[in-house]
Amino acid sequence: MPRTSVKKNMVKSVNYLNKDFSDFRDNLIEFAKVYFPNTYNDFNEASPGMMFIEMAAYVGDVLSYYIDSQFRESLLAYAEEKRNIYTIAQSFGYKPKTTSPSSVVLDVFQSIPALNQKPDLRYALNVEAGATITAGSTSTTFRTLEDVNFKFSSSYDPRETSILESDGGVVTKFLLKKKVKAESGIIVTETFSFATATKYSQIKLANSDVIEIISCTDSDNNTWYEVDSLARDTVFVDMEANTLNSPDLVEDRETVPYILKLKKVSRRFTTFINESDQTIIRFGAGISDNPDEEIVPNPDMVGSNLPGSPSKLTSAFDPSNFLKTKAFGLAPSNTTLTIKYSHGGGIDDNVNSGDVTNISSISYQIQDTLLNASSVQESKDSVVFTNVNPATGGSSGQTIREVRESALAYYQAQQRAVTKEDYIVRAYSLPAKYGNIAKIHLVQDDQLNRDADSIDLERQVTLADVDAGRTLRSFQAGRFLNPLAMNMYTLGFNSDKKLTKMNQTSKENLKTYLSQFRLVTDAINIKDAYVINVAVNFAILTKTGFNKNDVLLRCVSAVQDFFDIDRLQIGQPIILSDIAYEISLVDGVASIVPPVENNTTPPQTIVIENKYKLEEGYSGNFYDISSGLIDGVLYPALDPSIFEIKYPNSDIKGKVVGDNLGITE
Repeated sequence: MPRTSVKKNMVKSVNYLNKDFSDFRDNLIEFAKVYFPNTYNDFNEASPGMMFIEMAAYVGDVLSYYIDSQFRESLLAYAEEKRNIYTIAQSFGYKPKTTSPSSVVLDVFQSIPALNQKPDLRYALNVEAGATITAGSTSTTFRTLEDVNFKFSSSYDPRETSILESDGGVVTKFLLKKKVKAESGIIVTETFSFATATKYSQIKLANSDVIEIISCTDSDNNTWYEVDSLARDTVFVDMEANTLNSPDLVEDRETVPYILKLKKVSRRFTTFINESDQTIIRFGAGISDNPDEEIVPNPDMVGSNLPGSPSKLTSAFDPSNFLKTKAFGLAPSNTTLTIKYSHGGGIDDNVNSGDVTNISSISYQIQDTLLNASSVQESKDSVVFTNVNPATGGSSGQTIREVRESALAYYQAQQRAVTKEDYIVRAYSLPAKYGNIAKIHLVQDDQLNRDADSIDLERQVTLADVDAGRTLRSFQAGRFLNPLAMNMYTLGFNSDKKLTKMNQTSKENLKTYLSQFRLVTDAINIKDAYVINVAVNFAILTKTGFNKNDVLLRCVSAVQDFFDIDRLQIGQPIILSDIAYEISLVDGVASIVPPVENNTTPPQTIVIENKYKLEEGYSGNFYDISSGLIDGVLYPALDPSIFEIKYPNSDIKGKVVGDNLGITE
């Protein structure tokens, strides 16, 4: 019986799931048997037809492998090739760290002549940032990151003064000391010439393992700024807090020497790292010398016929003109760029203490008008650097796996603040020269309910309020949540590391800093948290054979450690049993007993007292301890507040009332 032929228009079934060699081979054989039964039926392993079938299976297997491989390499979580991982990571906004520099804190010294038994600060130098000091053992170069201005002293940048020389009891010279951070790296300068402007032009730095682009200037002395993205047209710049830059904030310069500002820049560039660990610098797309409003006309000006505003009503519009504007930055043209950068780093840069002493280059600023020239030169020659502690942090950079994981984590954050934790982390990352932030607490903003009979005052509780029975929360009644804003309550440290309100300059700097990370719909109100000063009273029985005074001193020290301000946060309650437990751990303590003066029922072994009087140096905030103490837990006020022992030496009172044998004092 003759075989039935397959119709030409028959729909052929194809299996797309089996993609290895054997499956390709079997599918091709089955395909030939089904659709070409009269054309070919010799499936012997040695037949020419099987050779072609297996060659086709081989090609399909190879193509399948590379398709799968390329798809896998397009996913950051599964990519293996360094080039692909670097490309994807940087498209997420994360820049791999090819190497890490070593950092060190340097002690900087300068001698200065005396004037009327006091330092003559007219001879105080300002050692400019960028001074290079080398390590004697390895010749590793370190670069200072900030100016060292001996003329000023603040809590952020303190200056130590000591007598250097005296003659017959008369001081002739003083020694000034400051600290400055320095970072390792070889400083290199390269130049690049540009003729005609080209959109998104690129240059490649000669050295790999670039740590930082220090500066980029053109032939006209214009500064080009590095940004995360060419679409970002603002950068952070700092200005010295003086009467010229900040007449309203100059009073805070002793604690906050710099004011943080946002500057709009058109000359900007981005950097990315290639698979050879070299840095590529990419510039913007603005190639036209015409104003942006002529390239992309302002809708308000079209057809206005105003002088200097050409009409675009009858002319065709090229959508590509958007790429010619300064929206993504300028492209350099007819200029030469001078780029100064540092490279190197690595574990070998972690030099020992006392090794970073050899000055390679240094620049000074001093108003030497009418000053003795020899004394000025003597002051310059007296500058000395040294490192008390070893340099740390130098490493060989991230592995491929570390880059992958870091990029995934970075992408989730995307340099924006969304959660409370995001804002808190960002606020704490504010550089100290813009403000010293000690404590942060973030809550939803609330607004006054106008329909309620209440008052809303930002104020301290006065003695009159105390007499009237009013506390902090008394002034916060009748309020409702505002979903479009948050209140960031902050506190700073004074020079004695005691909590205090942040000054206005610090708040303005913090607000400017957070503005680049917050969502458009988020508003941040920076306010002062409340400090509740307290004192602690306790009494103990000692074990026999122990010196009672020594045991008591160790107990007081344990309470001081418990109330260490670095361990306490805004809104954190105090568990009295935890204090008692810390005291009980002191060697020689038999038991903790209620203080004699404690008459509460039941008696408390740990007694907390509020200290609030302004005239005694306290915060002025009265807090009813009895109302906040619930089941042995002392809760802070409903208003964002924090407990603090202002004077540990006098506000922690302990006594020994006897020993475990019943012998009383």
